[in-house]
Amino acid sequence: MKKNGILNSEISKVLSEMGHTDTIVIADCGLPIPEDVKRIDLALKQGSPSFLEVLEALEADMEIEKVTLAEEIQDFNSELEDVLKNKFTEKEYVSHEGFKKLTRKAKAVIRTGEATPYANIILHSGVIF
Repeated sequence: MKKNGILNSEISKVLSEMGHTDTIVIADCGLPIPEDVKRIDLALKQGSPSFLEVLEALEADMEIEKVTLAEEIQDFNSELEDVLKNKFTEKEYVSHEGFKKLTRKAKAVIRTGEATPYANIILHSGVIF
């Protein structure tokens, strides 16, 4: 049994298979997930696990080069956007429709129980050397 890091076997497997510029999405419970993208559903109930709880676990286990957010987060969830601004220096914003299109290229979408607007992020894999 793993002692440290992410214990979820599906997330751990996806992270171990990712290369530079590959992406993984952390999503609120309402984001549509494309049929052909791996869905890792962690949602237990509304609010659990939270978006930030899942993000913090991935941050500890993944080299993140940049992130992509829906530009609507700035107007409809500025509190979360402020937290993310402080966490990541390399950010890009796209429309929510553009964000949903980008999820089609992700290695996986992790669905959380988060129930606040636009609590979605695309993590772009960096390299550790």
